Amino acid sequence: IVLRSCRGLRIHDYLYFQVLSPGDIRYIFTATPAKDFGGIFHTRYEQIHLVPAEPSEACGELSNGFFIQDQIALVERGGCSFLSKTRVVQEHGGRAVIISDNAVDNDSFYVEMIQDSTQRTADIPALFLLGRDGYMIRRSLEQHGLPWAIISIPVNVTSIPTFELLQPPWTFW
Repeated sequence: IVLRSCRGLRIHDYLYFQVLSPGDIRYIFTATPAKDFGGIFHTRYEQIHLVPAEPSEACGELSNGFFIQDQIALVERGGCSFLSKTRVVQEHGGRAVIISDNAVDNDSFYVEMIQDSTQRTADIPALFLLGRDGYMIRRSLEQHGLPWAIISIPVNVTSIPTFELLQPPWTFW
């Protein structure tokens, strides 16, 4: 596993998404695409559901898999490989997966998601999200009693002059 500080990456090493709802986390979040598996975004989704997987590690059958179909799953690191999680979401019809670190205090180190040794593949995009960001999204949904967030992905931040102002306040640069 390779850890990289956000300062070591260039802007095109990232992919950005914006939470549109719930409003208390209406920020632009930064994620890193998997290094050697998964697809790319061919479409910009103006409004798509970000659905926390149940169980959160998504290493097998999902109890809320129906809600992940044609949406994006938010899963938690741990329990199985990044590729296994991506394949589970893909098998449930998900358009992409965002895997957040299971270290909820991680607010600066991006883990490089690489293939496992199984020779399997995945076609949907897989992104890594900081643990603090994943935790704050999940916490907001729980507080509001919501089954999912509504996001826009990917977001072109170079066209947003106030991009820095739209980042989560807990992100330190």
